[in-house]
Amino acid sequence: MELAWPFLVALLLAFLHANIGGHAQRRLPPGPAAVPVLGNLLWFRHQGMDVLRAIRRLHARHGPLLALRMGSRLQVTVSDRRLAHLALVERGAAMADRPEFAPRELLGLDAHAITTSSYGPLWRLFRRNFVSEVAHPARLRLFAPARAAVLAELTTKLRLTGGDQGTIVEAFQHAMFGLLVAMCFGERLEERAVRDIAAAQRDLLLHSGNLGVLAFLPAITTRLFRGRIQAMGAQDPRVGAAGLPDHDDDDGDRALTDDEMVALCSEFLNAGTDTTSTALQWIMAELVKNPDIQDKLHGEIKATVATTGLDHISEEDVHRMPYLKAVVLEGLRRHPPAYLVLPHAPAEDMELGGYVIPKGTTVNFMVADISMDEQACERPTQFAPERFLPGGDGEGTDITGTREIRMMPFGAGRRICPGLNVATLHLEYFVTNLVREFEWREQEGEEVDVDGEKGEITVVMANPLRARLVPRGIV
Repeated sequence: MELAWPFLVALLLAFLHANIGGHAQRRLPPGPAAVPVLGNLLWFRHQGMDVLRAIRRLHARHGPLLALRMGSRLQVTVSDRRLAHLALVERGAAMADRPEFAPRELLGLDAHAITTSSYGPLWRLFRRNFVSEVAHPARLRLFAPARAAVLAELTTKLRLTGGDQGTIVEAFQHAMFGLLVAMCFGERLEERAVRDIAAAQRDLLLHSGNLGVLAFLPAITTRLFRGRIQAMGAQDPRVGAAGLPDHDDDDGDRALTDDEMVALCSEFLNAGTDTTSTALQWIMAELVKNPDIQDKLHGEIKATVATTGLDHISEEDVHRMPYLKAVVLEGLRRHPPAYLVLPHAPAEDMELGGYVIPKGTTVNFMVADISMDEQACERPTQFAPERFLPGGDGEGTDITGTREIRMMPFGAGRRICPGLNVATLHLEYFVTNLVREFEWREQEGEEVDVDGEKGEITVVMANPLRARLVPRGIV
């Protein structure tokens, strides 16, 4: 006990030096008072609510920029769309890095993935490879047969089950994963192989989530858990990755290594499956909840089929369906797949909104809150696709946020999701063909809940979609 007090005093002095002396000349964004070592963790526990609600309450008190101490790390959250545009677009290069995160480096994720790699030549190589080989419109057209086959399997499964609870969610997830697997490997795999790959990817996501504790006290917890992390990487080559040579001087023009290709495929599957299937579920739930909107969309589908003379809606058709695009946009605005985009970090101290964000700070952008800004969107809680049509308050909305950020389900700026075109095409293609195939109705005596939500890998419906699917016949 005699040694405890000197240790605590030294710890307190170190904290005061880092948080008062170190920032004496820098005006940090406002936030709740923090205690040494633990930061604001005790405050969140005292509030007795989930972290997101607590952060929203703090934003209401302190403003659109909020500073938090999560353990030993400084984190800043941004809830204002104009500040988000300033940081991500106008000063995009300065806010394009990722914060340091010990498990990322230990598992090799930093060196192999688009989403987590540091901003620089290697990141540009990965992103350019994905865009040119997967997301480019010419490449997407090559996967039309795979999309048609997956759609046929999905509609058959839904026709047999009739939309029982759990079936729709599972069917959407399996369809999206199977399609992305076909895009990765260039051919469709057997059902068992697809499920084995899906199980491996799910394990990887769970492992990554369990390492979140390392973000709070990285200097200490990294040492404590280093053996466990390295063992986890050694158990499965799909999780751990071999070290790469220093690519600081790489000109970004070379072939990918096997490790890089495996990691990028894994990233594509993980990032694209749950986000797209979750967004699809939310959109279909809103169409069940709003049959007038579903009827209007079905009218556009019938008109499109009558024009083409075909018995289906193709990828080329969806580009000529403005109401379909409005429905998908409104679904992404009202129900973005995540509360936050992946965290950013400034490469140097950055001035934002009259405050200074220190170099390397973890910066989070409140995606869901930004899309609910009443100054940019009338009646934001209402599902109204018409807002994106000519004359609506959302007419001309740029989902990339380049001109102005009104919604950012895929992020914005240099780190915007490179799979944006893939995701929007898949959503438009499956939404229109599912509405063409079935009339989506509420189950007798039940009401679809489009307000209840919970955070898992993505923001999912608290009560999964359950609907009565009535085959329409040939449209």
